[in-house]
Amino acid sequence: MGLLAMIIVTGGAVRLTGSGLGCSDWPTCEQDQFVPEANFHGWIEFGNRLLTVIVSVAVILAVLGSMARNPRRSDLVRLSWGLVAGVVAQIVLGGIVVLSHLNPWLVLGHFALSMVLVGNAVVLRHRSGDHLRATRPSVPVPSEQLRSMATAITLFSVVVLTTGTFVTGSGPHAGSRDDPIPRLPFRPSDIARVHGTTVVLFLVMVAALALAVRRDPTGERLRPRMQALGAIVVLQAGIGWTQYFTGVPELLVGLHLAGATALWATVVSLWLGAREHVPVPEGAPA
Repeated sequence: MGLLAMIIVTGGAVRLTGSGLGCSDWPTCEQDQFVPEANFHGWIEFGNRLLTVIVSVAVILAVLGSMARNPRRSDLVRLSWGLVAGVVAQIVLGGIVVLSHLNPWLVLGHFALSMVLVGNAVVLRHRSGDHLRATRPSVPVPSEQLRSMATAITLFSVVVLTTGTFVTGSGPHAGSRDDPIPRLPFRPSDIARVHGTTVVLFLVMVAALALAVRRDPTGERLRPRMQALGAIVVLQAGIGWTQYFTGVPELLVGLHLAGATALWATVVSLWLGAREHVPVPEGAPA
């Protein structure tokens, strides 16, 4: 999961440094050479491609591990193969993004697929620990109200992430400083307001769930995850508003991208904890 998060951040670095067309061809860097010449943008893009190779090896190892497990569990095998399929799709889509001259809709799809992969990895990690949680002392199963609120937050986080990608796709960091790159057909200020509104609503939803988890005796197992989510969403909102009012500097945009990845992983983990029926001991993360 760490490698998946890393490649999302390095992919953002490719765009933020204007290196999206540092390698203008695919799968080679240029038509007649596999590696780039000695230039900054070419090696930034090529380095991101090399990291994809490492991620590919990691997901293959996940498949081998799930198949070697005794007893073998079909759900873990399916989830690990899901990672392989997702990485292959990312590689193909990444090539299409380059060949399309960084079409913003395809770039948005590239990010969305990355979020699907992160969610898959979180579920795989959670499911692989089922046998450990089954031996722990009992903690109450979250109530129906908490499960419903956690599900609502998970669904609405998709809206927040989507509007955030629209802001990015409409903004100044197109991925190349030397070539004219099309942007999404939205006014950056307008779509930023829409995104900001979804963030405020999301903050309210998180605060409401945090209060419910604190008051509900069945929310014990969710408290560590709610604390993590609360910290991430407040920090993420602060970074987002700061970057908007400071002219979207590259460093803050990169931090915001990393924060979005952490937020999504934490939301999925919270949702899994709310749906879980395996007993968990006091103070132990689910």
